[in-house]
Amino acid sequence: MTRNPRRDLLAGLTVAIVALPLALGFGVSSGLGAEAGLATAVVAGALAAVFGGSNLQVSGPTGAMTVVLVPIVAQYGPGGVLTVGLIAGVIVIGLALARAGRYMAYLPASVVEGFTLGIALVIGLQQVPSALGVPKPEGDRVLEVTWRAVEAFVQAPNWTALGLALGVAAVMLGGARWRPTIPFSIVAVIAATVVAQVFHLDAAAPIGDLPAGLPAPSLGFVDLSALGTLLAPAVAVAALAALESLLSAQVADAMTVGQKHDPDRELFGQGLANLAAPLFGGVPATGAIARTAVNVRTGASSRLAALTHAAVLAIIVFAAAPLVSKIPLAALAGVLLATAVRMVEVGSLRAMAKATRSDAVVLVLTAVATLALDLVYAVIIGFVVAGALALRAVAKQARLAEVDFRADLPGEHSEEEHALLAEHIVAYRIDGPLFFAAAHRFLLELTEVADVRVVILRMSRITTIDATGALVLKDAVEKLNRRGIVVMTSGIRPGQRQALASVGALDALRLKGREFATTPEAIAGARAHLKGVGILSAAPWQHAPTATEEAPR
Repeated sequence: MTRNPRRDLLAGLTVAIVALPLALGFGVSSGLGAEAGLATAVVAGALAAVFGGSNLQVSGPTGAMTVVLVPIVAQYGPGGVLTVGLIAGVIVIGLALARAGRYMAYLPASVVEGFTLGIALVIGLQQVPSALGVPKPEGDRVLEVTWRAVEAFVQAPNWTALGLALGVAAVMLGGARWRPTIPFSIVAVIAATVVAQVFHLDAAAPIGDLPAGLPAPSLGFVDLSALGTLLAPAVAVAALAALESLLSAQVADAMTVGQKHDPDRELFGQGLANLAAPLFGGVPATGAIARTAVNVRTGASSRLAALTHAAVLAIIVFAAAPLVSKIPLAALAGVLLATAVRMVEVGSLRAMAKATRSDAVVLVLTAVATLALDLVYAVIIGFVVAGALALRAVAKQARLAEVDFRADLPGEHSEEEHALLAEHIVAYRIDGPLFFAAAHRFLLELTEVADVRVVILRMSRITTIDATGALVLKDAVEKLNRRGIVVMTSGIRPGQRQALASVGALDALRLKGREFATTPEAIAGARAHLKGVGILSAAPWQHAPTATEEAPR
């Protein structure tokens, strides 16, 4: 991606406009106040941009982290949350030094989708008290707090707050469909604030006074006697910071061509960000998927965009604190309600549910666990269940080992493959189950195929495939296509079609006639394609690996 400083500055300004109401809203929802959200966006956003492993990542307070922080605030108070953030920063740096970032690739897609759905539900429910204009009830269980808030509203309705919250959410959701490039979140918040001021809507409680600038860094919040009790919540915060940041960086890579993040460096940057943010009164931070996506879509090409986002927010903190303090809390609740709705990708959920029964079970279980339990526990539960179901499927295939999986490429494989390489063709055989644990290794190998014009995926020996494997296969095909390499398939088995079709992995192949029953037919199709585009045989290239061989280094 070519660097363009002017475009980076514009992207950073756009992201800052989108991030302002989110930073304020997540700060309020966490229990530490709007100023904590702004401090996190400025300090953590700048440090993670400089030291992180992604050129396009935007960091700050997020909904997922807020979900974890609410019960910590209730139990340990604001000082406990700042201490937890400090410890979590040390842990995340330790993960980076241990080079643990690479293991993020093994998280199943069904767990990620269930995790995202559960977070969206929790964020939405957390906004109910502010949206209804009632004091937040005591408690750290979101379902219980929501029910009590509804009861309080029924006893003393606050239609002004509810109207502002629903109006802001409606403007954001409707505006995103009408003009996706316009930051309707800030437009809606400004409109709600103006309405509340002009019509003197006292029922719409504002954010309240904000400090005109960041506080001086301090460690005065640390209570050494409480460090032992805060270790467990700090581990949960560190795990979430690492998980969400690496997920966000993966999203950024997927939205671009030629960008690839360094997972261990990303952890190091996030660890530094979480070490520094509490010193200025900020909450723990992570990479923010929504803001990162806006950054990519508006043309960012380097870290300058994320740095600009942090700088613009810093200017707002110093110059516009009196104006920001007048924003109604109900308006911020509307922003977060709309954010929760937009987090849910109905198409992805539907595809995951249709892929395999195991994927559907893992998705639902992870979402329910996220809503009812702790987010980190939810991911662990989802991962363990996904692994157990994967092993069950492998064992089932082992019991069916008497089925004859005959080779569909005649002759000695190595000799035949070398001959095909001289014709610019790679016949790539995938053996065994294509599950979440093996799929990413397969992708790394496949996308490193060089100096070829056609890749034939020989799929007759895939014993089992899940949604993650299907998504990785689709991603590999798209990456190869972007490099000008045509991808064909042979020997797709009936049992594989449901998972592949559910994520759209076969659509392009079917439309372009690149799916074949056998490998000889696919080879003939590849030769016909190369003849049609006028590519003649050349000297053979280096032998490309099969899926069971070690990837080139």
